[in-house]
This record gives sequence, C-alpha cells and structure tokens, in this order.
Amino acid sequence: MAPMVHGLEAEYFGRIKFSYLDADDPNTANFQRELGFVYQPEFYLLDANGNVLKKLVGFTSEADFRNLFNEHLE
Repeated sequence: MAPMVHGLEAEYFGRIKFSYLDADDPNTANFQRELGFVYQPEFYLLDANGNVLKKLVGFTSEADFRNLFNEHLE
C-alpha cells in the first residue's frame, strides 16, 4: 500500500498533510493509544485541530481514499 499512499501524498500535496506513524516506535505509544490504534494498516483522516474525521482499518482502495479526501476538501 505504501506506493499508492505515497502517490496520493504527491497528488494532494499542499491540500492534505500526510504524516506517518511508526507503530514500533515507543515514542509514539501515547499517540497510538489516543487514536485507538490496534492493527496495521490503519489510516486516520484528521481535521486541522487533530480531531479524527475518519478511521480506516485494513486494506483501503485508492478510489476510497480519493472519495474520502475529495469529500472533506469540498
């Protein structure tokens, strides 16, 4: 999924900020708990204030990402 996500990151550059969380990094454990992280892959769409708008667990298609992004960019 990484190549697809990186492609979307390039396409939506300047409109959506992509951040990557290393699930094995103990420095991110508190943030993982706040998000409710339990499974890889998980994706979170956050608003500008850090509120979770949508949580996606498991495989997510490129079309699903595009639909979600475009819905929240309108």
